[in-house]
Amino acid sequence: MPGMVVFGRRWGIASDDLVFPGSFELLLRVIWWIGTMILFTSHKGHFDCNGRAVLHTYLVGLLVVLGFIILSLWAIVYVSAQGTITNPGARRSMPALVYLRAVLYIPEFVWACLGAVWVSDDSRGCDLATVGAVIAAVVTSWIILLFTGLGVVFVFDPIGSPRPQPGPVEPLGVRDMESSESSQFLSTARSLATRVWECRLRLLCCCLPQDESHRAAFSSISQLFSDFFSDTDLVPSDIAAGLALLHQEQDKMERSTDPEEILSHSPSSPIDEDLQTELEKAAHCMQFAAAAYGWPLYVFSYPFTAPCKLSGDCCRTRAAEYDIVGGDHLGCHFSSILETTGLQYRDFIHVSFHNQIYEIPFFVALDHKREAVVVAVRGTLSLRDVLTDLSAECENLPVDGVSGACYAHKGMCQAAGYIYKKLINDGILSQAFSIAPEYKLVVTGHSLGAGTAALLAILLRPSFPSLQCYSFSPPGGLLSKALADYSKDFVVSVILGKDLVPRLSIPNMEDLKRRILKIVTNCNKPKYRILLQGCWYELFGGDPDDFPTEMDSRREEQLNQPLLGEESLIVRHSSSYHSLASDDSPVHTATHLPLFPPGRILHITEDGPSRRSCFSEVRYRADWSSESKFQSILISPRMLVDHMPDAVLRALNSLCSEDPSPLCPSSLNSNPHVSM
Repeated sequence: MPGMVVFGRRWGIASDDLVFPGSFELLLRVIWWIGTMILFTSHKGHFDCNGRAVLHTYLVGLLVVLGFIILSLWAIVYVSAQGTITNPGARRSMPALVYLRAVLYIPEFVWACLGAVWVSDDSRGCDLATVGAVIAAVVTSWIILLFTGLGVVFVFDPIGSPRPQPGPVEPLGVRDMESSESSQFLSTARSLATRVWECRLRLLCCCLPQDESHRAAFSSISQLFSDFFSDTDLVPSDIAAGLALLHQEQDKMERSTDPEEILSHSPSSPIDEDLQTELEKAAHCMQFAAAAYGWPLYVFSYPFTAPCKLSGDCCRTRAAEYDIVGGDHLGCHFSSILETTGLQYRDFIHVSFHNQIYEIPFFVALDHKREAVVVAVRGTLSLRDVLTDLSAECENLPVDGVSGACYAHKGMCQAAGYIYKKLINDGILSQAFSIAPEYKLVVTGHSLGAGTAALLAILLRPSFPSLQCYSFSPPGGLLSKALADYSKDFVVSVILGKDLVPRLSIPNMEDLKRRILKIVTNCNKPKYRILLQGCWYELFGGDPDDFPTEMDSRREEQLNQPLLGEESLIVRHSSSYHSLASDDSPVHTATHLPLFPPGRILHITEDGPSRRSCFSEVRYRADWSSESKFQSILISPRMLVDHMPDAVLRALNSLCSEDPSPLCPSSLNSNPHVSM
């Protein structure tokens, strides 16, 4: 930080990002130079073959070119390792070194061509070892040139300018008047950034049909991304370093916190029984939520036995007897659902694998064990689902009898509306309850399916007042506060450990960005050391780094001043950065509407140390929690593992098979709701 300015533009790479790639190339070049010198001296500069003059010239020139390249790479690595992330003063000579390295590509290209000509025309009569060495040198040259070109493409910033122009700083609650020229510049820059992100999304999703719904989603998501990434001059390695430091800081704070005192209650107490009953219901429903993923999750969970079990059922025609809509022509999805749930073919009312943006697969089945009509919604499993996830703008969702602002995640709100219309307009639920009129309605799902299931439950509740919803690993940015409180009467959210998704919302991401900016600004260690120590800590553990700071309690007005004569840290003012010195500053206001996970939150955590052996037995504990505990993103190697549906199902099954003692009854007294 900031992005390096070379060739008249700002790139998506900083001057301290060349330590690792430069060191790798330096090692390769040194080995190459030594090998070439051995080849040259072994023949004492005289080769008995055709074209020996060309070969002699090629090897001498290659040694000289490699020598200059090695010196330039050593200088680049040395200079890139100096200074800190926000103090690039010691790296001011880096652009000149980059220019020098770029100039050296010209003789390398010429010598690569010369070596190729000698191999093709004048290598007759030379020993095979010499010819092979030259061929290896030529191929290596072309590979390095190719990867250099690819690297340039990756670090190219389409909207990079030589010097970003910061927008005017807004006083508290007052927006400065901008000149027409400044306003036009900012508007043009933001429009260009949006178009760039839209092009990136189109390229990433090139296999999807470019219809009107997809174009609208691309436009909405690109606007969100451009707004989020446009106000700071962070390069990807800065974010990686910030995440490594944040993880260690969070672990250090967690270790210094006194463990909560757990009150001993009898396992037979009514509150304990209530939670145990809720866990058993959740474990049962999680089987349906996991089954909705179809054969991919089933094969992932049982890699040795699943292919054998499914091979006998796939490609049979009996799946066609049921209302299966698209995406399951071989019947493998349906067969895996049968294996996971243990139900029979006749127990399914509707199974849909139709998948488009805002239209996700689901199935409706009769659960005779729990006497329920179950609606299970699938989580993210395709690019279309990812686009639905990323459509994170707010959409109004008015509900009768709910006072306060009612809004929800746009993509999941659209998906819930799609399933609601199918269930009601197509008479799917009417058919189910005509078969089992005394059954209750249960809606469930995991991840994207969890958020959609919670919203679907809100839409269905006026018609089915006794319905229940079990939402596993739901997104944190789902419901407004009024809707989240309303859903506590019929929705239970189950969250495992440090799962990222229930903590993921736009305000939380803004807070994470603010914390990253603060911690990388204060850290006085070079980036390469932060990344090396961070990787070691993630892989092998140990004590969190102390990461001393250059200056404590640095505030925004200090950050906006050039650091040692270099670039400003904040490109464009955002209200997320009113104060970087205090996380609880009263002037810190959210720029986006706050969203919360749905219903009552049942939080499952591991008992024991955070780091354990791969072969040690895991014990879990569960307690009721509040949404306030999920208003900050926790950096951990498990933040993605804890989101996986098989991990959630394994934790629930473990809790249900154990004695109720691992539960947390001390926290249950604060839960005002009773189990349904």
